[in-house]
Amino acid sequence: MRKGIISAGNWLSDTIKFIRNYPAVGNLVTIERIEQGFGGCAHNVLADLAHLKSGIPLYAGGCVGRDALGDEVFATCERLGIDAEGICRTDAATSYTDVMADMTAGTRTFFHHRGANALFGAEQALAIDVEAKIYHLGYLLLLDKMDEEDAEYGRVAARVLDELQRRGYKTSVDVVSEEGDRFRSIILPCLRYVDYFIINEVEAGACFGESLRDEAGEPVLSKIAAAAEFLLEQGVRDSVIIHFPEGGYAVRRGEEGVYVPSFRIPASEIVSSVGAGDAFCATMLYALHEDMPLAEGLRMAAAAAWFNLHNATSADGAPTLEQLQQFLEEHK
Repeated sequence: MRKGIISAGNWLSDTIKFIRNYPAVGNLVTIERIEQGFGGCAHNVLADLAHLKSGIPLYAGGCVGRDALGDEVFATCERLGIDAEGICRTDAATSYTDVMADMTAGTRTFFHHRGANALFGAEQALAIDVEAKIYHLGYLLLLDKMDEEDAEYGRVAARVLDELQRRGYKTSVDVVSEEGDRFRSIILPCLRYVDYFIINEVEAGACFGESLRDEAGEPVLSKIAAAAEFLLEQGVRDSVIIHFPEGGYAVRRGEEGVYVPSFRIPASEIVSSVGAGDAFCATMLYALHEDMPLAEGLRMAAAAAWFNLHNATSADGAPTLEQLQQFLEEHK
């Protein structure tokens, strides 16, 4: 029986710069403090899963530079007990992001250098050959070679995901929040080769072609449900999971959807929202790996996001499975 989770795709160094508020164009704001850590979908998901201490084997895939940051990626994987044989070294620099964390609004803005991540394509993704159960790929829209056009499949990522399913993996995909019109052209061709699609409401709305919030900025659950059904119609084979600050919605093919609200946290207690979505995603992947009901997985994932919001970096605040279970017991 297959066991384990592969997370492949983006690896990067995050430099988080805390500011009181995000300035208007041309204005100046003081950086209050700086924290550094690794980020990116592959790192964040694996680090969060490693912190759970669940015993599930974890495997990494991606590209990093032959530089000090690349060395640190391998050292981090070794420290967390993650198999890093699927990470390749390149002449391009290890990717990095400057994150501007608005302490007043609790939001973050990213300035990204693609670097080695741009070289992660089909060859590197398919070189990983282990008996894992789930292969998680992210972020599409930020992996240049995966996002390239393919004459038969529409996008290279779709070809890769098809091959991964043929090899027996359950495939999972995450995407990056991005302004522009690339969502439908890049993401939709991939969905027929995706088992689990875990995204936020902005990304779901971009795929759906319509905002999932009303004019007051409140989420509209009926629209979120409609977007999830649309994504199933586009080919997602098993489940669509949409998360947003107010809660999470999930639907499995042939079943009714389920909504679970977030665990509330005062804005004053939010240190940073960097990595909160990945914390939700990682814990949801654990729940899917363990065949939990969607409602139970949503609740556990919401709790993991709650823990993440209390920490500055992407994954340092990740809870153990025991801490999650205790938190959920106390918040019945």
